[in-house]
Formats: sequence, structure tokens, C-alpha cells
Amino acid sequence: MIRRLAIFGAAGDLTARYLLPALVKLHETGRLPGGFQILGIGRNEWDTESYRREIEGRVAELAPELPEASRKAVAGMLEYRRADATRGEEVAQALRPLDEPVAAYLALPPAIFAPVVEALADAGLPEGSRVVIEKPFGEDLESAQRLNRLLHDTFSESAVFRVDHFLAMQTVQNLLGLRFANRVFEPLWNREHIDKVEIVWEETLALEGRASYYDSAGALKDMIQNHLLQLLCLVGMEPPHTLNERDLRDRKVELLRAVRRLSPEEVERNTVRARYSAGRIGDREIPAYADEEGVDPENGTETFAQVTLGVENWRWKGVPFVLRTGKALSADRREILIRFRPVPHLAFGQEGEPLPDALRILLTPERIELEINVNGPGDPFELERTTLEAGLAPHELPAYGHVLLAALEGDSTLSIRADEAEESWRIVEPILQSWAKGRPQLLEYPAGSGGP
Repeated sequence: MIRRLAIFGAAGDLTARYLLPALVKLHETGRLPGGFQILGIGRNEWDTESYRREIEGRVAELAPELPEASRKAVAGMLEYRRADATRGEEVAQALRPLDEPVAAYLALPPAIFAPVVEALADAGLPEGSRVVIEKPFGEDLESAQRLNRLLHDTFSESAVFRVDHFLAMQTVQNLLGLRFANRVFEPLWNREHIDKVEIVWEETLALEGRASYYDSAGALKDMIQNHLLQLLCLVGMEPPHTLNERDLRDRKVELLRAVRRLSPEEVERNTVRARYSAGRIGDREIPAYADEEGVDPENGTETFAQVTLGVENWRWKGVPFVLRTGKALSADRREILIRFRPVPHLAFGQEGEPLPDALRILLTPERIELEINVNGPGDPFELERTTLEAGLAPHELPAYGHVLLAALEGDSTLSIRADEAEESWRIVEPILQSWAKGRPQLLEYPAGSGGP
């Protein structure tokens, strides 16, 4: 296991909100090796002591449930070094005198990934080092291909971790067990029995001070191109021979290659883009997205995106996959919904057709629900809807704890392979191109509503 972690973007929200709390949890559960060292690299005018005080205070505020002893222990592992991450000589100076492998975590804006990778190459990392890159990987297909070539000039593919923390979420991992370890589901997991699949991540959160990143990305790049397409992979892929790195990622890439690119006419019919106007969510007054600080209204950035895709293979031909995400909505809804086809003949004579069976895989909170029809308590020949549900015990580690542990141990099973990242951009590229031309029209929805 690598014992040196260098976090580029040491002062950022990602570091304080996710990476440091995850490291505290790794320490609490005894998963960090002896002599572990964390280098925080940034451009702030701090020394190590002031950085430790700053970060310990922010972690205590953001994750107060973590034990104080572990928070202080991780703070004691921190060392701050000032450097411009895009300049090779400054990166080399910041990493000295490291003479053993380091995991370089790029907790930085995606726009500077390429110059930072070049700086790491110029700095000459110790043999056996790894680089960890957050999403989105690139800005489009061409930039993702360019970034992959740049990475492969310096690192082997096994040393590159394109992370997506959704893959480390418990209910996402449970998709594998649900599908491939239960005979009751796998024979039904195809076009003959499934009518529609919805993959939804809707939230009441608005911009929350993320304009500098979000206004250049939007909902399609921020959520659908990476997180939701990864969920599509796990829902739709063929059974892997094993769950090792190669077999699992091969199956995911096969599925992505089967997703048909939309024509410009299909983009207009099968996609929706919108942004929120002023409204109210609970006791919060939400300004219109275009009026949020740091937003350029002329960018036409969407805060809601819905895309309906088709998978052109034997298992899924004709089944629509609806990927939907949005901000500042009336309720949080984070789930995968499998809608089954109705039975071919219904002997019950009641008015109105009962709803077909549905399987809900709730991502937060972690729960599985199966909605079915049963005989009602009154007339035995009338049906009523009932839900069988099971809560899932939480993982010992948060998602980012699994992400960091995998990178330190060199387990790339749940990271994104180079061809996988490029295939994801291939799917969304025609959508981005049509949206840039104003097709379909950018709609609006009041904050606190159900969306457009």
C-alpha cells in the first residue's frame, strides 16, 4: 500500500468535505498504514500549522460525528506545501524529498487536469506512483482522448484512477449482487419482461456556491455523462465471468458501445434541458439560477437534464433508459426504477388496470423496494398495491473512503478505464452539440417545483 498521499487542491471544498473525512474514517477503522503522510498542496499562503488548524476546524464542522481522536491524528499527518500545480519545477519542489511512491490526487477543476498531469510528468514522480483524477474526465470526446494520451505518456493504465465515487456507494455495488446472485431477478432482466428503466438523481439543493465549476459544466456533464451512465452500465451490462478488474470493466464498455448515439432530430425529441427560476424550497428563498452569484446567464447552463437512450443489443432492444437529474427541485429522489411489463391477461374484473410490478433501488437512503399487486383485504377478487422493502445496513466506510483505499492499494476495479471514459463522451457528444445550437429550447421551472 502507498503511504504517501499528495492532494492537489488542498484548500478546496472536495478536500475538506469528502477526502479528509474519508481519511479520518480510514484511520478510525485501522486501514491507514503506519507512517502515513498527507501532503496538502495549494497556492494559499499557509504553513503546515495554520493548514492543520484550518482543515481540522472545517472537518469538525462538516463531519462532527467523526471521533475527535481520529480527526486530530489525521491532522497530525498533514503537511502543507505551497505550489502552483501546473508548474513542474514547483511540483517537484513540493514533493521533495519523497523517495517512495506517491498517490497524487487531483482535487482540482477539470479545466486544469492536463497541465497538472504535464507538471507531474516534469516533476518525475517516484516509480510505482499513481494519479487519481476526479470527474468529469475531460470536457468532450476530443479532450478526453487528449488527456488519455497525455496520461499514458507518463503512467501505465493500471496507475491511473479515473474515479467516480458513485461506484463506491453501497446500493450501487449491491446492484451486482441483486442481479447476478438471485435467480428470481436475472431471468427477468431483459426486454421480454422490463418495459422501462429510469435512473434518477434529483435534489433540493440549488447551486450552493458552486458557480465557478457548475456554470461551465451544467447538469449533463456534471451528472449524466459520468455518474448516471455508470449506473446504466451496472443495470444493463451482461454478467461478467468474475468481478475482477478486467472482466467487470470489459462488460461496462460493451454496454456503453451498444448505446446508440442520438441524431439531431432525436436529441430534440428525446432530451429535455431547463434551469430553475426563483422559488421557495421549504423555508429557503431561492433566487433564479441566472441571478446566482458567479453565473453568466448567456451561457445558457442547464440545471435540469433528461435524456432517453436506447441500448442496441439482444437484451435491451426497444427498452427506453431515462436518465434524469435536476437541482432546486421539490424533493430529493435518488433511485433506479425498473418498471416491468404488465401480465398478458388479467382475470380480475375490477375497473382500471393495476400498475405493473416495479423494483426501486434507492441510492440514498440505502433501500430496496418491490412494488407488487396482491389480493385486497376486502373483496378477495380485487387487487391492491403493496410494497416489500428492505433497508440495507450502511457500509463501514463512506464512498470516498473506498475510493481512497482502492487508489492506495492499487485496486482499479471500481475506477474508469480509458476507453470507458471516451465511450461515455461519445454518447453525450451529439447532445452537447445540439444543445449548443439551442435545440431543444432551454425551459425554466420554479425552484421548489417538480421540474419542467
